[in-house]
Amino acid sequence: MKPLKYLILCALILLICTCSGTKNLGPEDGFSFSKEERALIMQADSSVPMRVFKIDSKQDSLLLRTKSSPVHANPKDPVLQNFVNRLYRTVRDSVSLGVGIAAPQVGILKNIIWVQRFDKEEFPFEVYLNPKIILYSEQKQTFTEGCLSIPNRTETLNSRAYSIEITYDSMENKKHTETVEGFTAVIFQHEIDHLNGILYLDHLEKK
Repeated sequence: MKPLKYLILCALILLICTCSGTKNLGPEDGFSFSKEERALIMQADSSVPMRVFKIDSKQDSLLLRTKSSPVHANPKDPVLQNFVNRLYRTVRDSVSLGVGIAAPQVGILKNIIWVQRFDKEEFPFEVYLNPKIILYSEQKQTFTEGCLSIPNRTETLNSRAYSIEITYDSMENKKHTETVEGFTAVIFQHEIDHLNGILYLDHLEKK
């Protein structure tokens, strides 16, 4: 084989191996979660709720005000599986009993939320990865909101869009686009705000 052809063949093999390695990145490579996040998530199994961060703690408040980053939707990632289950246990824990929760509320700065779908039969809870609102309706609606991270307080907001269009990834690594209306749209807006370091109190009109 001529030297030039040999070099080209070696370069192609190296490129293929490199691309394959990138596709197989797993939790050990820190693709989705940092070392500290993995330790926090895996310190208990999927049946154990996580601590909800509160705005009245200075350290918690700093994290709640930090913007989250995308997560790799890998259904075979045991860390991701354990986390979404623990996050669900947290929102359904008797101490919490919320209608939605976002990953930053338990100290994980990743774009993951759980939302109770009041617009579906039997009001199921569903998990969403990397949710993003791409369209807000001009029509507004008024609802009283509370937050697991802001204890013993509720406020009435009239600035939430009645209808929103969202994109998100599923745990099966499939992308979806959906239109949501009414109270469920309020929950999505509330939880996606958390992913951007925004609390519902920020929407209150300044007097």
